Amino acid sequence: MFQQSCHRLGRRVGAAVIAALAAAAPTVPSRADALTPRQQLAFDIYKELIEIDTTTATGDTRQAADAMAARLRAAGFAEGDVQVFAPAPRKGNLVARLRGTGARKPILLLAHTDVVPAKREDWSLDPFKLIEQDGYYYARGSGDDKYMAASFVANMIRYKQEGYKPDRDIILALETDEEILDADALGIQWLLKNHRDLIDAEFALNEGGGVGLKEGRAIRNSVQTTEKVSVSYRLEVKNRGGHSSLPVKDNAIYRLAEGLVRLSKFSFPHKFNETTRAYFERIAQFENEQTAADIRAVLSDKPDPAAMSFTRLAANPVYNVQLRTTCVATMLGGGHAINALPQLAGAGVNCRVMPGEPVEEVKAALERVLADDQIVVTQLGEPVLSAPSALHEEIMGNIEKLSQEFWPGAVVLPTMSAGATDGSFLRNAGIPTYGHSGLAGDINDVRAHGKDERILVKSFYEGNEYLYRLVKSLSGG
Repeated sequence: MFQQSCHRLGRRVGAAVIAALAAAAPTVPSRADALTPRQQLAFDIYKELIEIDTTTATGDTRQAADAMAARLRAAGFAEGDVQVFAPAPRKGNLVARLRGTGARKPILLLAHTDVVPAKREDWSLDPFKLIEQDGYYYARGSGDDKYMAASFVANMIRYKQEGYKPDRDIILALETDEEILDADALGIQWLLKNHRDLIDAEFALNEGGGVGLKEGRAIRNSVQTTEKVSVSYRLEVKNRGGHSSLPVKDNAIYRLAEGLVRLSKFSFPHKFNETTRAYFERIAQFENEQTAADIRAVLSDKPDPAAMSFTRLAANPVYNVQLRTTCVATMLGGGHAINALPQLAGAGVNCRVMPGEPVEEVKAALERVLADDQIVVTQLGEPVLSAPSALHEEIMGNIEKLSQEFWPGAVVLPTMSAGATDGSFLRNAGIPTYGHSGLAGDINDVRAHGKDERILVKSFYEGNEYLYRLVKSLSGG
């Protein structure tokens, strides 16, 4: 099955095989001045999306949805197959459908059009202009997530122009407010609640897993199949206070601080799921001898506690979050006057919970570790619980095959995200979701949400072609 095939792919590939695969891979430009008509269309869509401000505070995702709808209609999509929904001012969701034979349940292509803020004074370039420089496209949202949105739109147009008739409908959903975790339920949650029939699918492709480059060579092609559950807590200590000239030992700030120190020394037990076990099995080959040995020791029937300690494997924050639930203090405040004893001290703690672990047990663990009944722990909001998407043989097998054509020798790597995407809402609604973008970038130069966000020009066109072929291979016809 998938893990067995992963093991076979992980072996050294012969030089002759790599050469043959490389010859079969598509030719893509490193600059935008030598584009084919299809690539030019993808670029034009990308540029239009990038240069529409879609930040939450000042932007307009309705404008972006309307612009993409206009392109799809101009390409021949029927009015009834392209719909824009505006659940609130400046908020827009687009749903479009390429109709197939109906032999199989649809596939959903999901991307968000909103982006996080970017200040011009912080950037070297204008963040809301698509600028090509030194082999990169620079812009806010260039990677997260307007690359996927533009690629999906361009490929839907391409399928239409080809007269492609898949075995299943291909549904495109461009939604709003992912970057604020759909806090007002105007994006993917609104679509699920009000138009589930329009986006219902056997499975979905979403952001969350890219192609990792190391020294220019593709070493892995990630598939995000699950996410940790984000849940936050408010910690509070209340006290009667008093004048600072008459200090007492029972100080709200001290009590809270002592509890937080105890929390800082605590770690949850390790726990694997199908995805994280496969992740460590595959990642070991890229590590030094000691780390690889530690990974094997952790995966064994009798895990070595020393191997997963914070002086060895867990010392790597990326590996630590794949091993266990984490809770970390993120906010702190207390007191009301410099000359008064504090009447209130509070802290915010954010936990990222392993899928399947009961959230109520996390709160109980916090209370136990804080070890002070005067520190009141209150959960903030309700978490989105969702089971991991299975490592489906057909989906993973198609990814493996195509990945070797584009990036010979790269390992297909199942991953669990410690962050959050709208995939959690889809999985919660019973639609298995796979974060898989085909976008290649340096593993040590991740700029999403940061200054001078950028992607390789070559990777934009390569990833666009990869998604075009992957969706076709998964849709048949």
